Amino acid sequence: MRIAQFLFLALLVAFYPGLPGDETPPLLSQPTAANAPDVRLPLKDGSVRWAVIGDNGTGERPELEVAKQMQRYWSVVKFDFVTMDGDNIYGGHSPRDFQLKFEEPYKTLLDENVKFYASLGNHDDPQIEINYKPYSMDGNRYYTFQKKNVQFFVLDSNYMTPQQLSWLEDKLKSSNAKWKIAYFHHPLFTCAKYHGPDIDLRNELMPLFTKYGVNAVWSGHEHVYEHLKPQQGIYFFLEGESGELRYHNIRTSCDLDVVNLDTDRSFMLVEVDGDQMYFQAIARSGVTVDSGQLALQTATQK
Repeated sequence: MRIAQFLFLALLVAFYPGLPGDETPPLLSQPTAANAPDVRLPLKDGSVRWAVIGDNGTGERPELEVAKQMQRYWSVVKFDFVTMDGDNIYGGHSPRDFQLKFEEPYKTLLDENVKFYASLGNHDDPQIEINYKPYSMDGNRYYTFQKKNVQFFVLDSNYMTPQQLSWLEDKLKSSNAKWKIAYFHHPLFTCAKYHGPDIDLRNELMPLFTKYGVNAVWSGHEHVYEHLKPQQGIYFFLEGESGELRYHNIRTSCDLDVVNLDTDRSFMLVEVDGDQMYFQAIARSGVTVDSGQLALQTATQK
């Protein structure tokens, strides 16, 4: 009799896996309350949504783990593109390097037609990367692109030539976008101590940023995450640990940061809807380390 009862219960568990005794973990592609991505963005209809990575191109396990979290969050957020803060490929730049350090880690996103827009870091090979189609640089060391009411200005901070500064001023002056966002590799402000801020670059760029109403700036180079206090009315972020990480690289005596992270890899999600920008920084474990909402600056705030 007991044997018959055991067989009957076993058959019930087999055909109805939700019964007690089934301990098979759910797949990430089928989110539950326990493992669904912790999305802090409002996901408004018609908004502009993107992800941010920097200093990512190692091809090593941490980069793959960040890329896996990006795909996990994409399944809910459906961001259209990714901005890259430089050092896209470390080491060699052979076709195999691009495969291991970019194409394989982000394959799922690339297969979903998520577009990547790269900027050049000091470890990048400009002559190769500007012509690498998946980086969307179209043969240019610096360029601009627009998504609805957001215009992006992608700079080459390795060589801030007079020609590039003149180009930037012309593009900023002629822009009618509500939001103007610049990104490049070397930070103008940072609490990180390994490299520190690029003061010369700051002196070249900040007058243009403030004159023509740049709203937000992203950079990398320091292998940390930083959400900095506004500088001269401009929002600043540093995302430089999507592959590389420099542990305990934040100076504790520095008071520039609102939030920072120097103990794990991360990436960011950003959404712009009307006069509001929402952001979220996510560690490779999937834990949210920072999030918030920022208003479009008025002329008197800048």
